[in-house]
Amino acid sequence: MSKEEELLELSKTVSSCKLCKLHTTRTQTVFGEGDPDAKIFFIGEGPGATEDKEGRPFVGKAGMLLTRILEKGLGLDRSRFYIANVAKCRPTVDLKFLKDRPPEKDEVSACSPYLIKQIEIVRPSVIVSMGNPATKFLLSTNEGISSLRGNWHEFNGIPVMPTYHPSFVLRNGTEEVKKEIWNDISLAAEKVGLKIQVQIKWKDSR
Repeated sequence: MSKEEELLELSKTVSSCKLCKLHTTRTQTVFGEGDPDAKIFFIGEGPGATEDKEGRPFVGKAGMLLTRILEKGLGLDRSRFYIANVAKCRPTVDLKFLKDRPPEKDEVSACSPYLIKQIEIVRPSVIVSMGNPATKFLLSTNEGISSLRGNWHEFNGIPVMPTYHPSFVLRNGTEEVKKEIWNDISLAAEKVGLKIQVQIKWKDSR
């Protein structure tokens, strides 16, 4: 069975998952997408409203920022990478207003085996964990992203570069934070032999 076929079969399993309460409020699951042979695997925390509607990861404002970093900074279409979240359903804090929140421990516990299987199928050379939920899960740590980012770690033998979630950059986009996320992604690119095309122009990425 090819990687594409394995991922398709897994996505079918995920689409009918009811292992945690998030299945009661989702529009649809958000499995992940990208190159099954990707060298870099980007991992976030969970889908937002746009992702829940479209069934694709990182297609809202944060996703647009990530896409621009990849395409303008690395000079590669986002389809060259693999992108997914720890949670495959949109975490919500209020059933009436559907306000987003990070996935809770029981939700991560229920959903993370799907992510682990995705990683096993894709077998990336590097993982970029974006934000606290993804980083804390992969590294089995309670340390915050600010103290972990910029340094190499490991998950099941795969180098992991933690960095800020793009949504954090949108909310708290100081020049220092922008510089740090670009530095982290650049380190991941260099790790797999990708040549940095240009220095990202942040005015084009907001």
